[in-house]
Amino acid sequence: QVQLVESGGGLVQPGGSLRLSCATSGFTLDYYTIGWFRQAPGKEREGVSCISGVDGSTSYADSVKGRFTISRDNAENTVYLQMNSLKPEDTAVYYCTADPITTVQAMCSMPSPLVHFRSWGRGTQVTVSS
Repeated sequence: QVQLVESGGGLVQPGGSLRLSCATSGFTLDYYTIGWFRQAPGKEREGVSCISGVDGSTSYADSVKGRFTISRDNAENTVYLQMNSLKPEDTAVYYCTADPITTVQAMCSMPSPLVHFRSWGRGTQVTVSS
């Protein structure tokens, strides 16, 4: 059974940094694509960054390129999202999801991700405010 647990969120000032973790279990990370998504109040869930467990290829939303970095530790079954130069518009609940078929580009740009991906964590709140 695929299980995902996000952590690392919090309150940070604009320009600050956070590192989110997505601890996975119930599957082999090597064969899955993992994606970080976020959802702000009143908005749709959107793809932030995705990584392939097979070859490590990555994809980023334009709004976070150059500021966020996704990485994975297959031995620890964990995927990380390093977020630097945070902005108030990054405020959202951040979720991770896993899928064995979807490519990183397809996952991160998928409309209606809640329809397409079955497994989600409970999310971690990120608030960027002074």
